[in-house]
Amino acid sequence: MAQSRTSSQERGAVRDAQPPAFQGRMPAEAGDLRIETRGIAPVPEDHRYGRAGRLFTVWFAPNLTMTGVFTGTLGVVLGLDFTTAIVAVVLGTVLGAVPVAGLGTWGSRTGAGQLPLARLAFGGAVVVPGLLQWVSSVAWDALIGLFGGDALARLFGWPFWLGVLVMMAGQGLVGALGYEAIHRLQKVMTLALAVAFALLAVKMVGGVHPAAVSHVHGADRFGAFMLTSTVALSLSLSWAPYASDFSRYLPRGTSRTRMFVCTLLGVSVSFVAVQTLGLWGASVFTDQTAKGVDGLLGGGALSAFGLLAVACAALCSNAMNDYSGSLALQTVGVRLPRPVAAALAAALGFPLVLWMHAADTAARFQNVLLFVGYWIPGFVAVVAVDWYARSRARGGAPVDLAAEWARRRPWWPALLAFVVGFGAAVPFMNTSVYEGSVARALHGADLAYYVAFAVALAVYLPLRLRGGARPRRAVHD
Repeated sequence: MAQSRTSSQERGAVRDAQPPAFQGRMPAEAGDLRIETRGIAPVPEDHRYGRAGRLFTVWFAPNLTMTGVFTGTLGVVLGLDFTTAIVAVVLGTVLGAVPVAGLGTWGSRTGAGQLPLARLAFGGAVVVPGLLQWVSSVAWDALIGLFGGDALARLFGWPFWLGVLVMMAGQGLVGALGYEAIHRLQKVMTLALAVAFALLAVKMVGGVHPAAVSHVHGADRFGAFMLTSTVALSLSLSWAPYASDFSRYLPRGTSRTRMFVCTLLGVSVSFVAVQTLGLWGASVFTDQTAKGVDGLLGGGALSAFGLLAVACAALCSNAMNDYSGSLALQTVGVRLPRPVAAALAAALGFPLVLWMHAADTAARFQNVLLFVGYWIPGFVAVVAVDWYARSRARGGAPVDLAAEWARRRPWWPALLAFVVGFGAAVPFMNTSVYEGSVARALHGADLAYYVAFAVALAVYLPLRLRGGARPRRAVHD
């Protein structure tokens, strides 16, 4: 009884210490579209609702973008035949989706988002991955918003800036409305976007023939295969820092197996589908703009529908960027209300889009973002090891998040592993921004994601499990 009272007191102390900006109104049920003002404060168990199946649609719709189609052309551009390139895409996509699916199960068990949960491992150093996540979410907002805004402008005959403004306003609104609005949007868009891409595929099948023979052999073929696989992995793994944000309202008793499978299928099926489309039609997907999509579809109603689909896909993806970005900003200590933080991300994206468009720097900007994304494998390794250690210490019992947060841990082991993992991966990187010496020696094979994960794991695991990161009790005044 005394131990129970102590645990209750700890939970109450942590709850009361949450600033008002981190708390606020929560959706009460599916379809409750009033503004969610709840920030990073964990969702209480008596406010949880929903089923695991909604994780499929929330992770399916945002990936049905032309960006994924254009990225999918890479394997054929590098000289691989269609079949070999498909194997590379499926392998990379599934390997990247598995951590997303695993991390996503933590939402129902804790009621917390992914970056707030990272505080368990990183402590005060969570500001590093938190800022990386927030800056990346704003930057991806701008890049994806550029294509979406351009599609709207072309569809309705608007000036470019007006198309972008409408796009940013729409995604900012959905991001501000929050968790339930995003889930409902993705449910509707799953069907609509699937139809749009199916029509595009049908139009292509008769007039386009995929590459049947590889034009690279030996070590060059290995390099092309690994680079294609790694790019596919980077797309799916990029959702890992968002994973539990969209499961934190699910009841604690929700089947973790079903959550894992629904997320894995949502991410994998969507990414494989759009990249397969890109591989099939690599010879015609040369103009990677809204104008190119318009020309490919031949004008008329089909072209209008395709442009609308491009804009809706951008809206789906960026609403999630804004939502998770708002939680990341609060995690680093900024006490803005969550809806304001989500709207801020969209607002900052607007001038960034105009700058990219005016200077024609979109391609280079995307390459920089892909380079920055190499931080994610080390992040996954650290938080996964920390979660395992806590679960093992509790003998498999549910993690008491309030009690765990009340126990401070040294921040340096997590940050050390995170930084060393990224540094060790640099020679293995292969991007248009930078090509490492090892990647060059391996004929372009990019192994950086695997190296970053393995090195971060090797550094952090002994520190976390063998006493190098022993807990310190919080000091209470």
